[in-house]
Amino acid sequence: QAQLVESGGGLVQAGGSLRLSCAASGLTFSNHAMDWFRQAPDKEREFVAAIDWSGRGTYYADSAKGRFTISRDNAKHTVYLQMNSLKPEDTGVYYCAAGTRWYGHYWYPDYWGQGTQVTVSS
Repeated sequence: QAQLVESGGGLVQAGGSLRLSCAASGLTFSNHAMDWFRQAPDKEREFVAAIDWSGRGTYYADSAKGRFTISRDNAKHTVYLQMNSLKPEDTGVYYCAAGTRWYGHYWYPDYWGQGTQVTVSS
């Protein structure tokens, strides 16, 4: 049974930083690309960033470019999202996902984590 567990969320002031982690188990991590999505209150879930199997290919939503960095450690079965210069509009629940099929600008999620809350105060 595949499981993705996010951690690292919290409350931070605008301009601050957070590093999210997502630990994977029950799947062949190095065979899966990984995505980060987020969902703000009363809004649809939206793509944030994605990384391919090797870690060399990364993709970002326009809102994340220049501020967020996605990375992965295949030996630790973990994907990270470093978030800098945070803004109140970055507030939401952040989810990691694992997939193998390219879906335009991210990999179609086959598995989802439970999410971690990020709150950015102004």
